[in-house]
Amino acid sequence: MAEYATIIFRTTFLYIIIMVIFRTMGKKELGQLSTVDIVVSIMIAEMAALAIENPESSLFSNILPMLVLMLIQMTFSYATLKSKKLRDLVDGKPTILINKGKIDEAAMKKHRYNLDDLLLQLRGKDIRNITDVEFAILETTGELSVLKKEKKNKGKMTIPLILDGMIQENNLKDINETNFWLRQQLKKRGYNDIHKISFCSFENGIFYIDLKDEKK
Repeated sequence: MAEYATIIFRTTFLYIIIMVIFRTMGKKELGQLSTVDIVVSIMIAEMAALAIENPESSLFSNILPMLVLMLIQMTFSYATLKSKKLRDLVDGKPTILINKGKIDEAAMKKHRYNLDDLLLQLRGKDIRNITDVEFAILETTGELSVLKKEKKNKGKMTIPLILDGMIQENNLKDINETNFWLRQQLKKRGYNDIHKISFCSFENGIFYIDLKDEKK
């Protein structure tokens, strides 16, 4: 009976500890979990299972690695929040699979994404024909975001030109513009320091600009 009571106590205690850990790590939907989040979650689950299966082991020695993993995850989350380069390294970048109605075979091959996968994802969004798609973007979470063509005018997607103070050169190439053009456009609007800009996008000829720590 004492052994069963120990197992019940450890299970309940570890359940509470894990709930606290995941609440501390932050709320995210399953589809939004990064690679680090997934690895940490799996490792914590495995450690909890071992702690329950081995009631003779020290409870503190089982909890300590969980707390260390929590600190690692929180450190990574904070670091990726501050660094766009680290965020791209850890989470990857969104990839355009269909660009202006045309399939990018090179991008699909790079991500080991075949036509069957693409068609399956499109059917899940009630799209039967690829010709109905203007843009399809493979997000860092693995989800496919789709922008349909409009019947009268082709819809244009929002193009991020600056993220966390860094100019997105590839996106400038997509709209056939240059770094110099962007800087000139920003200067005309009173923005001389690129590094102070948190987010800048370009859509239908209109700029949206948001400054870092902008007071509203």
